[in-house]
Amino acid sequence: MSSSAPPVSENRPPRGPFAGPGEQGRQLWRAAGEAVLAGALVLLTYQGELWIEARLTGGAPALALVGVVLVLVRRRFPVAGVLGLAALMGVVPAVALLTAVASYTAARQLETPRRRAGLLLGAAASAMAVCAVSAPHLELGSWLFGLALSSVLAVITVVVPGLVGIAAGQQDRLLRALRERTAAAEEAQRLADSESRVRERSRIAAEMHDLVGHRLSLVSLHAGGLEMALLREAPGLRDEAAVVGRAARDAMQELREVLGVLGPLARDTGTDALTDATGTRADIEALVEESRGVGIPVEFCWEGQDLDARPARVRRAVHRVVRESLTNVHRYATGAHVTVVVRHTDERVEVRVRNGVPPLPPAAATGLGSGRGLTGLRERVALLNGSLEAHRTPGGGFVVTVDLPADPGPGTETAEAAPYDDGPAAVDEPGSGLTAFQRRLAGAVTGLLGLVGVGVMMLFGVLLVSHSRYDLAYRSPEKPRVGMAEEQVRRAVAPDDDMARAAAAGREPPRPPSATGCLYPYTDRAEGGRLEIVRYCFGSDTLIAIDRFTVPIVTEKATEPPHGSRKHD
Repeated sequence: MSSSAPPVSENRPPRGPFAGPGEQGRQLWRAAGEAVLAGALVLLTYQGELWIEARLTGGAPALALVGVVLVLVRRRFPVAGVLGLAALMGVVPAVALLTAVASYTAARQLETPRRRAGLLLGAAASAMAVCAVSAPHLELGSWLFGLALSSVLAVITVVVPGLVGIAAGQQDRLLRALRERTAAAEEAQRLADSESRVRERSRIAAEMHDLVGHRLSLVSLHAGGLEMALLREAPGLRDEAAVVGRAARDAMQELREVLGVLGPLARDTGTDALTDATGTRADIEALVEESRGVGIPVEFCWEGQDLDARPARVRRAVHRVVRESLTNVHRYATGAHVTVVVRHTDERVEVRVRNGVPPLPPAAATGLGSGRGLTGLRERVALLNGSLEAHRTPGGGFVVTVDLPADPGPGTETAEAAPYDDGPAAVDEPGSGLTAFQRRLAGAVTGLLGLVGVGVMMLFGVLLVSHSRYDLAYRSPEKPRVGMAEEQVRRAVAPDDDMARAAAAGREPPRPPSATGCLYPYTDRAEGGRLEIVRYCFGSDTLIAIDRFTVPIVTEKATEPPHGSRKHD
């Protein structure tokens, strides 16, 4: 009783949250290492932008932890990771480097140009919108300052790494396509070589059919003659002769049936027809004379005894090598001088066919052809435990050298041919000489250098924006004026600065008697060694005086009493 079992499915480990496309498993060790590196990056960036995160009053560590989690799952969820980190960067710029890493990874993974462009633009817009909205609430400045700061961060940490990731992804896909095309070309070459070897074996089978069939026909013919002779001389032996004749005919029929599975058998005709003289000295001289007859200058040299006493398969191989080589000369080197040398010793048979450079190039730039004929020759020689070499000569010609055993021994033709590589060399991908560890180390070093570059650009950009943040963030279409509410004034000018207040102490003009409090905004305007300070005094939450005065910038111990000017608007 037969039973059929259901197909066994492969037990593949599930794809974890930290694995990318094509990766299996949970990738926990890599995620742990990336978590440590991400935390270090956050701390370094936090130290460089402490004045921004300090406004969060304790919320920065929790948000930074969210950013670390998002960068760990960026391979599994690239879109969510980039958008989440970009939005988080608008509140916590310390995760800016993590955003750059996620943007690079996502742009490298996504293959559709529309998705890549939409992701980068959406992430940049998300960062700008969140920072513009959160800047006034965190008292960083107006929404205009938040927009300027987020624009710098979005370009440096989203757009630039994304463009680099797109280029790297295109390179990866191009290399993958080239490897696939190379593999397909190699497979096609292997199939073509296999077909050539099968055809050569079919040719060998056809030769065997011709030679063995010829001898079986002779056996059948002699058996028929013997049967006719025994009919008169010894009628009792006539039946035995008939049995021999029937056996010969049956063997012939079975030979045809066995060799018929190989398909149509290619047979030679004309002077190339296989006979008992095939491969002998007279046969090779006939091939040389045919080439000379069509205008090919051929020099022929035979060393040693004739091959008439050698096995038929050796003589057929010699015949095929010389004929195929001369045929290639007719096709691709017409008019070139050719040398045919056959050396026969007690143990080896060597055939060497060499041609020079043709006087005129061939009509079509066919090179050396497809090489299928040489593939067939190589198969035939390998079946006889011989060797074949075919290559260009330094002068530009071509040489075919075959070395065969003079007596291969019985059963050699049924052996499997030794594998060889006759196809084009595979294209090595860049860095193929490196080990996997070296490639990963080089990639890690390159990534760290890229992050350093992004970090330097980001710090310079933030420094430039923060240097002008008071001019940009607190610029209002309505200038402060006497009688304006205190809340409106505080929104229109920079926040109160302790250093400006300390510099004005003892050097400022007297306050108005009805003043309940004064505001000393931050200032960096200096001229002639003196710092200009603007003081806003309020009475009952209303601006009652605007005083502008200058104080000396102290670089060493002052020797002159301070003085200033006062002006009431």
